[in-house]
Amino acid sequence: MTATPGTSGTQPYSSPSAGRCAAVRDVLTLVSLPVLAAAGLSAAFAGGGTRRWFGGRAESQRAEAQSAKDAAAAAFYELDTAQRDLRISIETITAVDDSPAARRAVSDFEALGRRIDEVSQRYIQAVDAHDLDRDDLEASAAARARTELGAAKDELVRVKGELDRFGSSLGPLLGTAETRLARLAPAVERARQSLLAASNALDAARESGLGADELAARLAALGPELTRLNQGAGQHGVAATLERAERVQREAGAIRAVAERLPEQAAEIDHRLVSLRTRAQALTTRAGQVEPVLSELRRRFAVACWQDLQQVPALAGENVRQAELKLAEAGAARDAQRWADATALLSTVRALLNATDEAVSAAGDRLRRLNAVQKDPQAEIERTRFAIRDAQRLAMTGRTTPDPRHARPLDDAVARLERAVGTLEGRHPDYWRFLTETDAVRQTVAQVVSRIREDRGGPGH
Repeated sequence: MTATPGTSGTQPYSSPSAGRCAAVRDVLTLVSLPVLAAAGLSAAFAGGGTRRWFGGRAESQRAEAQSAKDAAAAAFYELDTAQRDLRISIETITAVDDSPAARRAVSDFEALGRRIDEVSQRYIQAVDAHDLDRDDLEASAAARARTELGAAKDELVRVKGELDRFGSSLGPLLGTAETRLARLAPAVERARQSLLAASNALDAARESGLGADELAARLAALGPELTRLNQGAGQHGVAATLERAERVQREAGAIRAVAERLPEQAAEIDHRLVSLRTRAQALTTRAGQVEPVLSELRRRFAVACWQDLQQVPALAGENVRQAELKLAEAGAARDAQRWADATALLSTVRALLNATDEAVSAAGDRLRRLNAVQKDPQAEIERTRFAIRDAQRLAMTGRTTPDPRHARPLDDAVARLERAVGTLEGRHPDYWRFLTETDAVRQTVAQVVSRIREDRGGPGH
């Protein structure tokens, strides 16, 4: 509402025109009218008044026009107050929301503002056009004043209704904006507290003899962010400040968690270094025992039974050597407090030692199994036949004929077992091939059993 008497155009809301101020003052002076009227009557009876007193139609019209003027002034004041209050809501929304809906609300409010300026201008012109205090005010002039002021009031009331409806439509946007504003101060405070906690945790780690230089650099990088938080949302915007506060809190929390775990991590790495060194030494001893095992395999069994194990001693020695080199590097990384590097190197050492352990164990296991099957091959045969017969009984449970999907692979397993038994004939049987075949047959049978149970709805069948 910016129109002024005798002018055209608008001014910013924060600098209301002299005409509007005069109109608002008209409302405020309503309170003093009875007192002034009483004073006027007293003066008239005393003979000291300066205005002539007219009775009849003219004075009645004057009173009606004044009443219309007072009603219009009240409507103008209500519209002005409503617009002022609604502007605060719009500013609240725009402070935190840049969505299309928020931008549309601003545009609609500006359009309403132009409409308010128009009706306010007509109201002020109507007020300026009629001097209801003139001594010679005619009844017709008073009637025109009443009509024009009544029309101005009606326009002001209509626009006030539009403004009220628009204000009601802002409910969701305003609620969201107020919620975000309410989150702002706590979010900034949480970020500050998280930074403080991270700094304290870092100090504690350093007091225990840990450098934590990487964490210190990460914490220092958050310094400019704290400065921006302290500068406030007025400079950087509510949305950006909220996002920054949450990001700082997350990063500071991560730094704190790592700093608090540093002593435990250092102790864990120290323990792993000792444990893996001991294991490497033990594997060195075990690797030295592989050659005698291979010698016995070569002496007693066919080449196919041990040929794939020929490289085990060399592989074990190389793996242990590599593991010891990596252990030395891991120790240096731990001393330099490069925790990630130390952890990665220790994982490599463990993988090397696991591979070595498997290879060394394979030689001993091979000799043990070959000894057992050479002594009593029938035990391996019966073990495999039992697995096949058990699967065949399961396949026939509740049926007169087996399902071909189950019967065919079981029949193939029987045939495969018979072929494996045939390889035991001759002067130098390939016992390892025999064991490999029986293992494969049992695996096939186990798969058939699993399918049967799945088809029948569970393991109980």
